[in-house]
Amino acid sequence: MTTPTKTPLLDAIQSPADLRRLPESDLAQVAQELRTETIDAVSVTGGHLGAGLGVIELTVALHYVFNTPDDRIIWDVGHQAYPHKILTERRDRIRTLRKGEGLSGFTKRAESPYDPFGAGHSSTSISAGLGMAVAATLADKPTNVVAVIGDGAMSAGMAYEAMNNAGAMHSRLIIILNDNEMSIAPPAGALSSYLARLVSGGTYRTVREAAKQLGRHLPKFIYDRARKTEEFARNFWAGGTMFEELGIYYVGPIDGHNLDQLLPILKNVRDMEGRGPVLVHVVTQKGKGYGPAEAAKDKHHAVNTFDVLTGTQVKPKANAPTYTRVFADALVKEAQQDDKIVAITAAMPSGTGLDVFEKAFPDRTFDVGIAEQHAVTFAAGLASEGFKPFCAIYSTFLQRAYDQVVHDVAIQKLPVRFAVDRAGLVGADGATHAGSFDVSYLGILPGMVVMAAADEAELVHMVHTAVAYSEGPIAFRFPRGEGVGIELPEHPEVLTLGKGRILREGNKVAILSLGTRLAEALKAAEDLAAYGISTTVADARFAKPLDVDLVSRLARNHEVLITVEEGSVGGFGSFVTQALLEKGLLDGRRPLKLRSMVLPDIFLDHDKPEKLYAESHLDAKGIVAKVLETLGREDEAARALIA
Repeated sequence: MTTPTKTPLLDAIQSPADLRRLPESDLAQVAQELRTETIDAVSVTGGHLGAGLGVIELTVALHYVFNTPDDRIIWDVGHQAYPHKILTERRDRIRTLRKGEGLSGFTKRAESPYDPFGAGHSSTSISAGLGMAVAATLADKPTNVVAVIGDGAMSAGMAYEAMNNAGAMHSRLIIILNDNEMSIAPPAGALSSYLARLVSGGTYRTVREAAKQLGRHLPKFIYDRARKTEEFARNFWAGGTMFEELGIYYVGPIDGHNLDQLLPILKNVRDMEGRGPVLVHVVTQKGKGYGPAEAAKDKHHAVNTFDVLTGTQVKPKANAPTYTRVFADALVKEAQQDDKIVAITAAMPSGTGLDVFEKAFPDRTFDVGIAEQHAVTFAAGLASEGFKPFCAIYSTFLQRAYDQVVHDVAIQKLPVRFAVDRAGLVGADGATHAGSFDVSYLGILPGMVVMAAADEAELVHMVHTAVAYSEGPIAFRFPRGEGVGIELPEHPEVLTLGKGRILREGNKVAILSLGTRLAEALKAAEDLAAYGISTTVADARFAKPLDVDLVSRLARNHEVLITVEEGSVGGFGSFVTQALLEKGLLDGRRPLKLRSMVLPDIFLDHDKPEKLYAESHLDAKGIVAKVLETLGREDEAARALIA
């Protein structure tokens, strides 16, 4: 056990108001103590580490210079906001991070007034900040709005849409570009720091404005030449031509770990006269100040609990390969036989397993950055030329590209293969990352094939089926985490389109499962036998096209039909209901009792997936209780839930 590091200055800070009462000479020590506390807290909880360590000094400087929470600070992608949470009245709960009933791993409006805008994904901060800035203008409130966006998030089109809009408006918005990887401009040094401080100062701005007023009385060609010369000189040394062309005043680059640079420049920007957006380019190092994070390839972007001294992560022993790894290995095997297969990710190569594919086929792997919309249409372009693109995107992030899925893929019947990772509940990342809606939003599209793997062997078959399918778009969904531990097929099958399978035969109750709730459905059938209830269990495999023959057979031959899925209302259960209505099997002429078990119609907070599924009654106990309740055995149903 290590001796706790003393943090006397941080201990005295309960809110940013306390921080602002300190002399500037103390802030470097505050930053060091904040870095120590962040490392120690994440070592206990796990979570995102490297991004937060890279913005320690920036976090201190922002809360020192700006009057938060009256001034708004919006963190683009909330995983860099752990230090922010420590400084904003949440230090006493920081070791509950990402746990049930604890702090969210991202910014969350309901959690604190210091979180003015929630963010679980990226590239939203400038749009939201501009909205807040316009609101402040309309309300005539002297509010500063600061959007902190990482350079990775600048690969998304939404950020440029927002900057284009901001540059054409007069509302006051401060954009902090946290440049920690891309090196989109020269490194910050003494000269660039001096120039940044100069051009952000009131004197330079005043002289510049006076020169512009004077220049308007000169012949136009002289004025235009002088203006371009000034912009060229400033941008030659400091960078930022692109931002200036968008109408955004550029300052930087500056060293984001040097408070002597950060503080005066942020004060200058805060006190600038006039209106319009300003961008401050801050260069930082992800994982800064913690050796193991600095040395790691991913800068300890996301970690399990770990030993602070060594950085060694505590990883539970795997009982089975993860679904993501099974997908990756299966795709590699397919690509060894088919040189038309290519793989696309939107800045998540390791999260989607495509880092494995990239090692085998670097020329056939494309990381397009945080740009899901582009990823989908890029895949459509590849498909239109005869290639077989596998677009691997988390369920929750594919939502961002829905218009492209509809217009650029589905309407044109292009055979893009969607590997929908993180389907269902994901646990510690909470509502922003849950894959609750993909069956609903994909299944309503004409010509879309939607599969859901019940186990890792089924996933291998579905990858093979997707390779073989060429009539239009096809999607297969699979969850986060380990598989059930069954043997993987050496020679995968091409599944018959729209055909499910029966795993257990009964005669009173039928449970029709889509996805990985199948194991719980089989367990429920075993438990129902103790109540004298004979149960059929089937795996639908396909949400679309639906196996209407199987559904009809189950409806005709059983008193009760229960559908089970790890998704929202409006998905698989709704498709089954529609099919039975069309077949006349729900017209009241026979006493079929149909029930759909779905996720509750709420956004579920972060917690362990198994706990959330149990609370949603989507485990074996919940299925047993639903069957008993449907059969009118309410007392037994209530007891089954607490057994």
